[in-house]
Amino acid sequence: MSKLLLYLKTDAFRKNLIAALVVVVLLFLGIYLGLKAYTKHGVAIEVPEVKGLQINQAIAALEKADLEYFIDSIYQMDMKPGLVIEQDPEPKSHVKTGRTIYLTIITQTPPEVAFPNIIDKTLIEASAILRNQSLKVGDTVYISDIARDVVLDVKFSGQPLQAGRMVPKGSKITLVLGNGRGASEVELPNLVGLSLDEARFALIGVGLNLGTINYSGAVLDSLSAKVISQQPDSTAGFVGIGTAVNLTLSN
Repeated sequence: MSKLLLYLKTDAFRKNLIAALVVVVLLFLGIYLGLKAYTKHGVAIEVPEVKGLQINQAIAALEKADLEYFIDSIYQMDMKPGLVIEQDPEPKSHVKTGRTIYLTIITQTPPEVAFPNIIDKTLIEASAILRNQSLKVGDTVYISDIARDVVLDVKFSGQPLQAGRMVPKGSKITLVLGNGRGASEVELPNLVGLSLDEARFALIGVGLNLGTINYSGAVLDSLSAKVISQQPDSTAGFVGIGTAVNLTLSN
């Protein structure tokens, strides 16, 4: 023990202690400066705002700022493809050089969805179901059927469409609906201006009968006479098959 105490009091020990302390200080200083240089401590870049730009413009702005980027995409109807709608970090955030900026853009190709079963649904119900599937009602075609505004058939691009078939989101679907009148009613044609033979032919063509024929004024040539009025008139819309239509003709 006495030798150790004597050694601690020697100049050699003090020199070695000082040298060791200098080495430790230099080591920590080197580590600190090295980490500062590696992490670029105190050097920050302001993130440019690229939300609302087209993706090529956004990439150019990020590369100019020495920033990396990662692109994700989603589909939204009625939005221009390639548009940046989200960015992370937010604009004007301060980040280090080389930081990755995450972008979300609108993709041009819509995803597909399984077409739902809307047969025998009302127009209101079918419209709601299609809207929930990101589909749209296109044309509505009415045919004779007792079920008014009920979906009897569906078509896509002119072809029949079965439930379960995959169709692109945003597609317009044609609905074939019942008119509520069934097959026993037909639309009454407008016969005014036709000759008697033309009027008779038009009535037979839709399943109606020719009723009484009246003439207004002196008719010198019945073949050249034209229909000036009819009963029921064309504003009646739909009438039952076999209904007799009375005509008044005049030269």
